[in-house]
Amino acid sequence: MTAHPLASYLTDCRSRHGTGATTKETSLYSPLEALLNAAGNGLKPRVRCFMSLKNQGAGLPDGGLFTPDQIGRGAEEPPAGQIPSRGVIECKAPKADVLAVADTAQVSEYWERYNQVLVTNYREFLLIGRDEHGRPVRHEHYLLAKTEKEFWRLAAEPDAAVAVHGDRLIDFLKRCLRRPAPLTDPKDVAWFLASYARDARGRVEHPAAHKPMETVRKALEDALGLRVTDAKGERFFQSTLVQTLFYGVFAAWVLWHRSHLAQTRKEFGGPEEGEPFGSLRVLSQT
Repeated sequence: MTAHPLASYLTDCRSRHGTGATTKETSLYSPLEALLNAAGNGLKPRVRCFMSLKNQGAGLPDGGLFTPDQIGRGAEEPPAGQIPSRGVIECKAPKADVLAVADTAQVSEYWERYNQVLVTNYREFLLIGRDEHGRPVRHEHYLLAKTEKEFWRLAAEPDAAVAVHGDRLIDFLKRCLRRPAPLTDPKDVAWFLASYARDARGRVEHPAAHKPMETVRKALEDALGLRVTDAKGERFFQSTLVQTLFYGVFAAWVLWHRSHLAQTRKEFGGPEEGEPFGSLRVLSQT
């Protein structure tokens, strides 16, 4: 019989702690990653946790939460520059106070960059995100043990812990992982759209798409009075069609974003924002 994810998590944490030779914070990365992946595997789309992220302009988050569309087929990890769609993770040692950690400048920087942060000391979990006006808000909170001492006592009796917390904790984590981190930076929106545009271009160039694309091409030829006469022209038509569609999607987001910011500034006096159209150069790389 397979052990409950919480039992495996507590047993692994206790084994590492019991050696007396591991760090109090980073040595517990692996059990936490396994616990989050156990919760994420039951979701559609599945959510995967990867620990030890690279610096993408706001320091080094302890981990990130990604969906399958962000990981190439057959790849072991997300490509460089990918922003975790379900936010990042900030871990501290079990003795730390989660609420105090959540109020630090470090977490604020992560929140500004990634929009959603799961803060934990391995015995307590707090999800920080944005409300409908873009302000920080505490979404979800779960407490396994009030103190570090209580946590290690809990870890010594994993079956008893599962009876009290098992399904409740997994349900809590699933709620956290199901909540998408909003895209607020034009560069991130452009990055995602460029990625999708590359995928779309691969689809329209596939032999199975030739007949449907021929219908679209003929309709545009008749409407515009143009003709595609060779293979080079066909490739140019396909590339132009994909870029035009995704430029349109990005422009629509910009218009929505501007109107949303204008309303937020009117109601709450929020900061002005720079010109987002500079991010179009990201899309031009498709």
